[in-house]
Amino acid sequence: MKSIDLPIVKKTARLILRPLEATDYENWVQAYSSMRPPQNEWDETNWAESELTPKKFKELLKSEKDQRHRDHFYSFGVFLKDDGTLIGQVSLMDISRAVFQNAYVGYRIFNNYWGYGFAQEATRGCIDIAFKKLKLHRVEAGIAPTNKRSIKVAKALKMRKEGLSKRRLLVHKKWQDMEIWALTKEEL
Repeated sequence: MKSIDLPIVKKTARLILRPLEATDYENWVQAYSSMRPPQNEWDETNWAESELTPKKFKELLKSEKDQRHRDHFYSFGVFLKDDGTLIGQVSLMDISRAVFQNAYVGYRIFNNYWGYGFAQEATRGCIDIAFKKLKLHRVEAGIAPTNKRSIKVAKALKMRKEGLSKRRLLVHKKWQDMEIWALTKEEL
C-alpha cells in the first residue's frame, strides 16, 4: 500500500473536488433526488428514497474510506466553488501499482448541470490528482463508442484513443464494447 497524504482536495476555477464527508448528507440527498429524467442510455435517474437514508450514506462513506486506505479507488464529489452544491463525482478506479502505475478515470455530472463544461473541468482536476498527488503514470478511460459526450470530454483533455476493447464491461446486463482513451504523465 502506498502512503498518500490525506485528505486530497483539488480546487479548479469553478469547482472543488474532495471526498464526501459526513456533513455532506443533505447535499448528497438533494443531488441524487433532483435530476431531470435520463437524457441518454448512460444517464441515471433519481435514486429511490430508500437509497438516500443516513444509514446508506454512512455505509458509502465507510466504503469509500476503505477503498482509499487500500489505495485502490478514490472517489471525489464535484462541488460548485461558489455555493458548495454537489453536482457530480469523478473517480480513479482499479489502481494498479508496481510496474503499471495506472488508474481508470470515471466522471459523472448530474444532468441538470450538463452543458457548462463541468465534466471536462472536473476530470482534468481528477487527472491532476492522479499524476501529482497519487504519483500515477497513466490514466485510462473506457468509453462506449456511442457515448459522444464522454468522447468529447476525452478529446478536450487531449487523451488519445488507443483502440476498441470488445465486450469489456457488463452494463445494463449486456457486455459493452469500450473505446480505450489514455494519457500519460509525460503528455501533460
